[in-house]
Parts: sequence; structure tokens; C-alpha cells
Amino acid sequence: MELLDNPVRPYAWGSRTVIAELLGQHVPSPHPQAELWLGAHPADPSRLVHADGQRTSLLEAVQSDPEGQLGADRALRWHKTLPFLLKVLAANEPLSLQAHPSIAQARTGFAQEEAAGIPLDAPDRNYRDDNHKPELICALTEFDALVGFRDPAASIALLRALDVPELAGHVELLAAQPDASGLRALFTTWITLPQSMLDKLVPALQAGCVRLAGGDDGAFRTDARTMLELSELYPGDAGVLAALLLNRVTLQPGEALFLPAGNLHAYLSGAGIELMANSDNVLRGGLTPKHVDVPELMRVLDFAAAPPPVITGSPDGDWIRYDTPVEEFLLRRHESPRPNAAGVAVPDGGARILLCTAGAACVRSDGRDLELARGASVWLAAGDTGVTVHVREPGTQLFLAGDGLA
Repeated sequence: MELLDNPVRPYAWGSRTVIAELLGQHVPSPHPQAELWLGAHPADPSRLVHADGQRTSLLEAVQSDPEGQLGADRALRWHKTLPFLLKVLAANEPLSLQAHPSIAQARTGFAQEEAAGIPLDAPDRNYRDDNHKPELICALTEFDALVGFRDPAASIALLRALDVPELAGHVELLAAQPDASGLRALFTTWITLPQSMLDKLVPALQAGCVRLAGGDDGAFRTDARTMLELSELYPGDAGVLAALLLNRVTLQPGEALFLPAGNLHAYLSGAGIELMANSDNVLRGGLTPKHVDVPELMRVLDFAAAPPPVITGSPDGDWIRYDTPVEEFLLRRHESPRPNAAGVAVPDGGARILLCTAGAACVRSDGRDLELARGASVWLAAGDTGVTVHVREPGTQLFLAGDGLA
């Protein structure tokens, strides 16, 4: 049981307040802070803070003693690596429109790029590793996102309400085939349009959004305002058109989204706890100056329209757990309205990371105590069993990340 020192990723879309406040740093921060990484990802691993103040890489600790850190069964199952990556995500601006591959797609794509000799850090590299990247985002604040293809009938209704003559033929393309194949056809048409056409269509769409956002039809007002925001940030970007086809979701704190392979999505704004398989494979579809590989994106996208996969969690003793279909990760959340001297039991099972996002607590194991302030986190190795958390302040909130094995 040891405290963690975690890296902050300073992407341009990040917040200057959320992560800085969480860590007790100066606000506003000098640069946007987008993600706090907690884990053993090779690109930016956490560091273990030992009792003497020395720090060592969590990645190196897992590599040098996988059975001790993960447990013998987990070390075998996860090929001597930590299977999950925990993040605090703080979006002040929209992220790129993106999807993640299945494990079979990732292995194929990674092998092909390795054989082609594309450096891992090349800007046009799609696959940084051979793993899939399903992910869960649990809202800390009100959290807005575009996620998954919406029912074609709803998209047709939105497009007709926008009443953009330049898009009329495109609307009828979907109306003639209002299913997954029609979505694929329309998305493919939009994502492959020449820039000269995008430079005409996106401003025309903006005009339609202005009319709809200020009109009497409240059904699509939020969608219209979202498209206006995206078009102002990314003028002439095909992703603005593609975003018209996605579900617009607002999560309240404690609600979560599970994003399986192939789910096209873009986080718009808000702060959340993100837990994913330990991968950095992202295939982008727009709303970004970064590399967009349309053929590869089309290979992984799932065009099946379904309601947004919102998860509210289920009771698990003193915790709320967010179950997903994957084994690499499982997120639990605990909130205490008042101090708890008796202690809350931390579930055993493999390696875990415990993060405090509000209040303060004391983590106790084998007679040893670690004080956990807001923003602090603890690494629990497989051998750290019988751990309890004793809440110090009202309103304390804790998140526990582990794998999803029974």
C-alpha cells in the first residue's frame, strides 16, 4: 500500500481549473490540464511514493514483480501487465470525434504498422499498441458528450428541422435507407467530401443551426447549439457534419457511459473519471488537427443505432459499482455524507487504485495508516487485503479501480 504520484497531460482542450483544484495547485494553471493518468501505461506511468519519500515507476514495479503486484493468477491472465488505466478527465473544449478498435482489429493494425516500419511516435500512426480500448466515463460534474449513432429517424427529423437546402440530397439519402447501411453511406459521403465542398456546406449548416437554436422548436435547440459550437471551433471540418448523426447526452454526477469498440463519440465538456483498458489506440474522424485515417476508421466503426449506453451503477455493499461487459476493468464509487470511524471495506482482488476526489479519508491495512486528501491516490497491490477506508470529512467521495475478474 503506497501513495501515488501521477502525471498530468496538458492537452489544448483541457481545463485550467479542474485538475489544479483537485491537486491543490495554483488556479488557474499555467497551461490547460486535460488528463490525470493513474496507472502503469508505458507512455506516462504513475510513480510509487515510498515511506522514505523516494519515488519509483509503477510500470517498473509491475514489470519487476508481476506476481507480487498483480497476483499470480492476474499476472498470468494479463501477461504481466496492469490491464487498466484510470484517468481524471477535464474537458474545457470538445475532444476529437473518435472510435477505438476491438482487440482483433488492434492486433491486426498494430502488426501491419510495425511491419511497415512506422515509428510508434509518428503522427500518422494509428496503433500505439496491440490492445483494445473499451472505456467507461463517470461524471464528476455535468458532462456533455456525443456518443454512438442515433436512430436514423431522429437524425432525419433533425436534418429536416435544420432546413439546409445544400444538405437536402444528403437527407434523402438517409431517408431512402433509414438503417445502419444508410448511416454508413451518409457518413462515408460526408467524411470523404473534398474541402471545397465542406467550405460551403459547413457555413450553410451554421445558418440552419442559428435559425433552429433561436426558434420555437425546443426539441433540437441543444443539438443546434452544439453544432454551432463545433463549427466555430473547427470551421470546414467534416466532423461537424458527422456529429449530426450522433446521440447528444448530458450525464449528471455519478452517471456513466460505457463505450465499446467501434462506438463513435466525442466528449464535449465537463469533468469525469475515466477507466479503460490499458491502451492508447485512437482512430479519429474529425474535430481535430491530428491524423485522420478514413479507411481505417471505417474498418472499426459500428453503425448500429442504439440508445446511449448510460449506466447508473448498482449497490455493492458500501460502494456503487459500474458493471461492463469487459474483464480488464471495474469501477466502484463510494460517497459518505458523514465521517465513518468504523471504516468501509475495500474489495479484495488483484491490483487496485483508490482515488479521493472530495473530502478526506484514512486508508488502513495491517495496522498501517495512509492519509488520503482530496486528489490523492493509493496503489493497492494484490497482497494488500482486508483494507479499510475511514472517512474523515462529510461529502467524501472515493473511486476504486480494479479489474473485472471475479
